[in-house]
Amino acid sequence: MNLETVPTLTAVPAAEWDHLARDTSLYLSHRWLAGEETDPSATCTYLLVRDPHGRLTAAAPLYLVHDEPNTNYRPEHHLDVGQDEAPRVIAGARRGYHNAPLLAPGLDGRQRADCLTMLRDAAREHAARYSTWHWWPYLTDRAATELGDSYGTAPRRIEDDATISLPGTGFDDYLAALPAKRRSGIRGERRAFDARALTVRTEPLANCVDDAGRLLAILQRRHGHVTDTAAMTGVMRRQAQAMGEDAQVTAAYDGPAMVGFSLVYHFGNTAWLRAVGHDPEHTGDAFEYFNLAYYLPIEDAYRHGCTHLHAGMKSLAAKRARGAHTSPLWALADPPR
Repeated sequence: MNLETVPTLTAVPAAEWDHLARDTSLYLSHRWLAGEETDPSATCTYLLVRDPHGRLTAAAPLYLVHDEPNTNYRPEHHLDVGQDEAPRVIAGARRGYHNAPLLAPGLDGRQRADCLTMLRDAAREHAARYSTWHWWPYLTDRAATELGDSYGTAPRRIEDDATISLPGTGFDDYLAALPAKRRSGIRGERRAFDARALTVRTEPLANCVDDAGRLLAILQRRHGHVTDTAAMTGVMRRQAQAMGEDAQVTAAYDGPAMVGFSLVYHFGNTAWLRAVGHDPEHTGDAFEYFNLAYYLPIEDAYRHGCTHLHAGMKSLAAKRARGAHTSPLWALADPPR
């Protein structure tokens, strides 16, 4: 096998890259990562492992971080290091809280291990060029186990992740898989939302970035995060530009005013819940949040043929109450040698 590095994903056809990423994570998809290249706070490089026939068998992005604005991706928050000694290279996805090295489907155990060894050694060499070291944040269970074996280092559990399975072909099948008490509660929350008589429609994020940014900022502040509307609007605008027609929101309107939205992407067999926002001054009595965050995305996921809704971190009790199963997320660091 041969390893090469490229500075941009424009050097790799989207179909070739996504053959590896499709069953792994939206946040490792070609389109998502290409959008991340515009972020000036890090410089990206991509590791590509090809077999003797030139087929892509493994890959990973690397980010040399110049300034990390997201505290959840600052290594000193997860590793036993101070800020000055922290690794400055992130391996894998830098956003989205869902990470793994990309490996081609169908590889056997030995082939997977060989690919991981090549990615590990290349990541070490890349970090050493900048007199630093690297780490993998928010690894899934399998990725953490395999990388731990490759590095000879124990991963550290840092968070938990929630996913809702979607059996059958429609919302009734999702409900049927839940306990009777939960089925009754969800039906009541959906009835209350319907009685609120909001206008619900799907529209491109590009058409409503200002409203989405405003509502996202309101919800973030309500949960104690220090943020402002301009910053959240900027996040939404960059996503709209990067993801194009894939960036569609489910928006709830009270007359002409948008009072809530959810942003969900469909990639592989999974619907990925990316953002939810609403204004508590205009919502709150009709379970708007739960409908926007779970029930409407679940209906939409079935329409897209998805079998899972990735609901992400935090608020795990509420997610479990709606059928989510949770799994650990891990950090693995490669200390300086």
